[in-house]
Amino acid sequence: MENSIEQVDLRGAVVRDVDLRGARFERVKLRGAVMRGMNLEQVRIDGAIEGLVINGVEVEAYVSDELDRRYPDRVKMRPTDVPGFREAWDVVEQLWDGTVARARKLPPELLHESVDGEWSFIQTLRHLAFATDAWICRVIQGEPSPWNPLDLPFDEMADTPGVPRDRDVRPSLEEVLELRQNRMAVVRRYVDNLTEDALNADTTPVAGPGWPPPDNYPVREILLLLLNEEWQHRLYAERDLAVLESPST
Repeated sequence: MENSIEQVDLRGAVVRDVDLRGARFERVKLRGAVMRGMNLEQVRIDGAIEGLVINGVEVEAYVSDELDRRYPDRVKMRPTDVPGFREAWDVVEQLWDGTVARARKLPPELLHESVDGEWSFIQTLRHLAFATDAWICRVIQGEPSPWNPLDLPFDEMADTPGVPRDRDVRPSLEEVLELRQNRMAVVRRYVDNLTEDALNADTTPVAGPGWPPPDNYPVREILLLLLNEEWQHRLYAERDLAVLESPST
């Protein structure tokens, strides 16, 4: 791609007098970045926002409060005890039921369409199956290689022996839903049998190659991560389904 900058380490770089109108940033880390004399007009930012200060005002709390206002169920994605995690998964199941029902109304070929360079609906479901396999089946339940051939890792993950990553395969919605429903049932059984002691424990490292790397991970943080994955990717899916439903599409 013309004027494309990819896989470049610019830590500590000074960028001055640069015209970035119309530029697109994907998977860019800006932790600790300082921007002065900026012209931010009609800029759209989607991502994790923490400690963002604009003209001396820290805006993270405003953004978070507004998102909670728009999506009242969002606060349930930050549970603190076992009943809260069960309720959060109830919400995830209910919301995804509605999103899948919406997707079923579209021609099957549109479910493989990328909107603005993002994952297709089918790819999104495949990625969530991967997330469950990685964090629940592998890390928590100790299966060294829980992968399904349709699992789709995140783009930045390096090729890992034994972990599938075929982005171009085009399974039907029903094929992917069979896998997705199976993995959601895995999480359902886990949270239904979760105890406070297990919630506050760390996992035992899993031997063998795979992702994530073998380590001790806090169970609480794993479940919060999974809830965030489910919540955010459903919002992305709803956003893209709206585009695919438009008459121009």
